[in-house]
Amino acid sequence: MGRQTSYDAMNNFCKCIIQLYHDEYMRKPTQEDVNRVTTKHLEVHGFLGMLGSVDCIHWPWRNCPTAWQGQYTRGDKGHPTNMLEAVASYDFWIWNAYFGPAGSNNDRNVLNESDLFDQLLEDRAPVVNFTANGEQFTKGYHLADSIYPEWSTLVKSFKCPIDPKTTKFKRYQEAARKDVEHAFGVLQGRFHILTDGARPLSINKI
Repeated sequence: MGRQTSYDAMNNFCKCIIQLYHDEYMRKPTQEDVNRVTTKHLEVHGFLGMLGSVDCIHWPWRNCPTAWQGQYTRGDKGHPTNMLEAVASYDFWIWNAYFGPAGSNNDRNVLNESDLFDQLLEDRAPVVNFTANGEQFTKGYHLADSIYPEWSTLVKSFKCPIDPKTTKFKRYQEAARKDVEHAFGVLQGRFHILTDGARPLSINKI
């Protein structure tokens, strides 16, 4: 297929996706969305003010150009990958997705480049009112694993719980974080149907 034909086909495909799914899926959560998600997370996981779980996954990139392979290969993977950062809720709604740029080899680097918290920094994020440990909060938070930084909007588990209270919190936090891991599993399963099912998924960066 010629270069221009490939470009036109991809351009038309993207326009169709935007037209079909922009209003419902390709957008930031509204105040109504946030109210629904936080209410459901309280019912399902017992966490007040929880917006979702954030994590990253490496997508194997079989057709990565030779000149770029060094930038997209991490030592423990042994092959080029694209890193996808996503925030998922209890119902597998991935309301934030970002592919890390070249050289982003871990979750922290991708987080620093993504626009996940732009609305929060600009004080445009939807309001989430809740009280925890006697303190009133007006913004929601995300569950994350230990590699993420110590930010107030990220709630991580205890590495070494030393009492029943922290042990219980660690168990609940890690169980709730399964939301994003399940969402990644669903994505991988869907894409494997489109491939031969025997090799890892290949996502080509356009």
